[in-house]
Parts: sequence; C-alpha cells; structure tokens
Amino acid sequence: MATIRLDSDERRKAIVRAAVPLFARKGFAGTTTRELAEAAGISESLLFRHFPSKQLLYREILRLGCEGDPALEELTALEPSTATLVCMIRFMVRRFLLGDDSERAELDSRLRLVLHSFLEDGDYARELFETVSDRVVPLFAASLAAAVAAGDLAPRPGAAGNRFWFAQHVAAMMAFATLPGGGCIRYEGSLDAIVEEAGTFILRGIGMTDAAIIAGAAAPGLGLQPAAD
Repeated sequence: MATIRLDSDERRKAIVRAAVPLFARKGFAGTTTRELAEAAGISESLLFRHFPSKQLLYREILRLGCEGDPALEELTALEPSTATLVCMIRFMVRRFLLGDDSERAELDSRLRLVLHSFLEDGDYARELFETVSDRVVPLFAASLAAAVAAGDLAPRPGAAGNRFWFAQHVAAMMAFATLPGGGCIRYEGSLDAIVEEAGTFILRGIGMTDAAIIAGAAAPGLGLQPAAD
C-alpha cells in the first residue's frame, strides 16, 4: 500500500486528532511521545519536528478546536446588548450540556483534557481559558454595561470578567458531572428543562431582571442554541 504524504498543515491536524483522545484517556503526563507518534502513524522525530514542545501541541489543539466554529463566530459578531448577554449565557450552558450528536464525543474529550490539566501542571487549562477570555470576555463585559445602561441589570462592584468566569464555572461543573455515563447528580426534570433552569439561575446571579431574561430569550436573530435531544 502506498504511503500517503501529507503537507505540513494536514500532518499537524492529523497529529492533533490522534493526540486528543490519548490525552483525554491517559492525561498529559501519562501519555508518552512514543504513544503519540504511534497513534499518528509517524516517527517520534517527525512528531518533534512539528511540535517541539507539549505547549505548542496544546496551542494547536486549542486553535483547531476554535477554528471554523460557525456558532462561535456568529456569537462574537453580535452587538453588545441585554439580548446578547442572555444569548451568550444560554448558548454556553446548552453547548456544555447538550451540544449535538456530531460534537458530543469531542466535547467530552476536551472536558476530560481540562480535568487532567487541573490535576497536573495546569498548562493546557491556562491556554484554554486565555483563548476563551480573549475572544469572549470583551463582548460579555460590553453587554453587561449595555444591560446596566438599559436598566435590565443591577450595577454591582467587581470585574466583569469575574462574572463571566463565575457563569462559566456553573456550566462547566454541570458538564463535568455528566461525564461518567449517566452522570453523578440526579437533577429533576428533562435535560432541556435543566439547561434552561441553569441559564436563568446564572442570569439572575449576575443581576439581570426576570423581565429582561424573558425578553432576551425571545429576541429574534439569536438562533445560536444547539438543538435539544
């Protein structure tokens, strides 16, 4: 059988595709370069030629994970407003907990990558959160300010970025709890209803009024939510 020669960019993508499930299963520290090379069907020397350090591999995993996500691109293109703030929170919760069939396995793997990173050196998690912060937090902060100006959200002391991360922690922890098969927590109600309830809980927590939450959810042009199962 003839060997298929890939260009540099395709080879890097192939290495990442092979690395993610290995890291998710064994952790970063528990995965050897030999295993990475074998999974990608290349030599260790070729692996190091493309990724001289684990940090560079982290960054490529993050870059390819964010690249070409139409929902994220649509989200970050929205104008700051109360409706955008509602959309961001509901989208984040639904993406973490529901997603769709095509992305569920990949999302679970990436959640496991974060958990392994927390237990090891934290480098991958830091890279991930810095990437999210650069792309999403400015819109979140601007939408908070717009909601306050519109009287839809109570002004409070503290950094806007902190409120974003508090919201993210709620959604992420719920997602982590669902990883072991059927999940570790028995929430009452359908998964779709739980997602909606969690979104409302977060929005109330950052100071939004119930009227603004309802109006924001009904606003047109914010069709970013993944379809429920």
